[in-house]
Amino acid sequence: MTTSDTYVKSPREKSCLINTLILTVIAVVISGLVLLGNWQLSRLDWKLALIDRIESRVFATPVAAPTMDNWSGISQESDEYRHVYIHGYFQHERETLVWALTEYGNGYWVLTPIKTTTGETVLINRGYVSVENADSVLRSAGQIEGEVLVTGLLRINEPDGIALRKNDPLAEHWYSRDVNAIAQARQLNNVAPYFIDADNSVNPGGLPIGGLTRIEFRNVHFIYAVTWYGMALILAVMTLRVVWLERR
Repeated sequence: MTTSDTYVKSPREKSCLINTLILTVIAVVISGLVLLGNWQLSRLDWKLALIDRIESRVFATPVAAPTMDNWSGISQESDEYRHVYIHGYFQHERETLVWALTEYGNGYWVLTPIKTTTGETVLINRGYVSVENADSVLRSAGQIEGEVLVTGLLRINEPDGIALRKNDPLAEHWYSRDVNAIAQARQLNNVAPYFIDADNSVNPGGLPIGGLTRIEFRNVHFIYAVTWYGMALILAVMTLRVVWLERR
């Protein structure tokens, strides 16, 4: 076969090939958008199940806080927000103030170790105090002595700090409830790997203010699913319209 006999695609054939490639890419994009929508719906199911599970724990009858024998099995998945109670003695001299932003404004969480009769130590987030009441002398009425019963929600350790602020134990700057770091700074022994947010039982003198645990879960998966499905539908309709106009 000579060079002159080489087959050359006509402009129409080239156009068909390009259109086929474009339609293939569009089909892949539409499929991807649909898969993203499906994924968001699966995330929605997961989030709703999570909310139901947490709410069932929060409003359940309180049970004894996990003891040392059970600490190794504690996890966020199975234990966070469990309604628990604990007996013991506060160690007010070893309290830690952790920066807090609440409905009452800026201030601190008062984290106080509680020592159980079996020698275990659990950090209790007794609640909120304003910056003006940070000094324990100003809220001495709330420094309860003797054996106490604390009821609240089990919370999982918050290591290191927050996004833009890291805990600085040496400077006494605390931005998260880091159980391990606080235990080390306060020289606490046999410390549980969790802390307890005290409930809204009123403390003598009114401080700290407990019961401020925020149980909110951002749930926009349905909106995202509708967005992805909507984009897929719009792209499909526009493509079909272009194809229809081309074939008229």
